[in-house]
Amino acid sequence: MKRFSQFLLLTLVAVTISLLSGCSRHDNNERYILVTVNSKLAYWQTAAAGLAKAGALYGVKVDVRGPETYDPQAEVKEFQDAVALKPAGILVSVADSGLMQPAINGAIESGVPVITIDADAPASKRLYFIGTNNLQAGRLGGQRVLDKLHGKGNVVFYTMPQTNMDERLKGYKDVFADHPGIKVVEVFNIKGDAGNAFDRTQHWLTEKGVEHIDAFVCLEASSGKDVAEAVRRNNATDRLIVAMDTDQATLDLVKSGLIDATIAQKPYTMAFYGLKQLDDIHHYPVDLKKDYGTDSFSPFPRFVDTGVSLVDKVNVDLFLQERQEAGAK
Repeated sequence: MKRFSQFLLLTLVAVTISLLSGCSRHDNNERYILVTVNSKLAYWQTAAAGLAKAGALYGVKVDVRGPETYDPQAEVKEFQDAVALKPAGILVSVADSGLMQPAINGAIESGVPVITIDADAPASKRLYFIGTNNLQAGRLGGQRVLDKLHGKGNVVFYTMPQTNMDERLKGYKDVFADHPGIKVVEVFNIKGDAGNAFDRTQHWLTEKGVEHIDAFVCLEASSGKDVAEAVRRNNATDRLIVAMDTDQATLDLVKSGLIDATIAQKPYTMAFYGLKQLDDIHHYPVDLKKDYGTDSFSPFPRFVDTGVSLVDKVNVDLFLQERQEAGAK
């Protein structure tokens, strides 16, 4: 009986050790990298927090790389440097899909899994895209503009040449298509510098002989506060401003009423969920070179929609509270 008890105890110990070993599948050298552009933007700091949270949960290394200004060429170089480190996986937000596509394809060919987040390179061999349904984001903003202008007015957009912003612009124009009273006067490329949005707004508010602009719409994260500052300085607070994303300055301006509304994305979720998916691919490998886009039995989706919502004075306090709580964790 005593021998049986000892055998049972040893068996239980062995099973416990086995289970614990199975749960700890990660090692200290496992690394996941997020590559982006304008890495100092609050938007990407939020994404970095999501990446860090997932990394801490799994006990793996994480790294965020990318130029501190809008520089697509520099982003490609950062991506290539990341691939050279042979990480377990890379998340990338693509500033210029034409420039980044060969680099992504090269990473896949070398055995490094790549998932795009926020901004896609759909023609590349990336495994899939995690981010906003940007067409829907544009339609949500477009309906807000339409309602606030009562179907009539001149609109200026601030944007950059990226696929996600092109899709947002299309979403706005889809809403405006059946309302000829809404006129798109200009789609202005800020070239990665929110100061250009300020200067262009000044132009529309101060130059003689230009058309009266009723609404300024920002399709990217940085320009909302600069457009609002130009409107404030010129006492043109009757103009409608619809911004993009939920950095502290933008939310404060929504609360004050200077910005009417902003379209909220989930960069934290994109990075958090993206790391978890790369981790799964790393530990349960698949054939990276296969075209899963045309495979009806693919283990991957083509697109994971992380959601979008409109923030205005009605619900802005909730978003401010969530930002405060996230920063305290």
